[in-house]
Amino acid sequence: MTQSGYREAIADYIRAQAKPADKFSHQSRLYQLARRLAEGQAYDDDVLYAAAWMHDLGVFIGHRPEDPAALAAWDHVAYVARVAPPILKQFGFPEGKIAAAIEVIRTHLPSAKPTSFEGTLLRDADILEQLGVVAVLRTVSKVGRDTRFVRYADAIRVLRRNVEELPAQLELVSARRLARPRVKVLKAFLAAAEAEADGNEL
Repeated sequence: MTQSGYREAIADYIRAQAKPADKFSHQSRLYQLARRLAEGQAYDDDVLYAAAWMHDLGVFIGHRPEDPAALAAWDHVAYVARVAPPILKQFGFPEGKIAAAIEVIRTHLPSAKPTSFEGTLLRDADILEQLGVVAVLRTVSKVGRDTRFVRYADAIRVLRRNVEELPAQLELVSARRLARPRVKVLKAFLAAAEAEADGNEL
């Protein structure tokens, strides 16, 4: 299968699996943002593409546990590492690059340490997606449908932690540069939310 063929197959698969449906747009943004962070440096675009599109498969309804206790202990990264290789192979993705794509997925969380440049690109891009206006939309949309987000205050707490902790974890100069306006916007949102709540619970 051609490159365009397996890339289209991967995107179509994630489009069908992404539930709730709003989770689908994250993949395309993440891939483009990760490419932007490279700033002309060499990387394997196949590996980055597969990792960006497949990394959150384990958080979709139908792939994650429904039981709240099981969900609380769920390791979505381990799940993807287990199920993604045969899926990628089925779509005609180069077999010799599957292990590298899975390694990028394995290290995409802020708490992880990437072992490749592609891993650093994806991790920093994913951190940026947790800052700024997009982060507000992604987080607030979980209120009432995610067991971790019962009230708006839960979303505010996560967003505040993001803006306080995540910028310092960015590794790339390009990512730190792009983070500045996102951090500014997020801080302004949090300040406005606090002011409008006027001491009341959100």
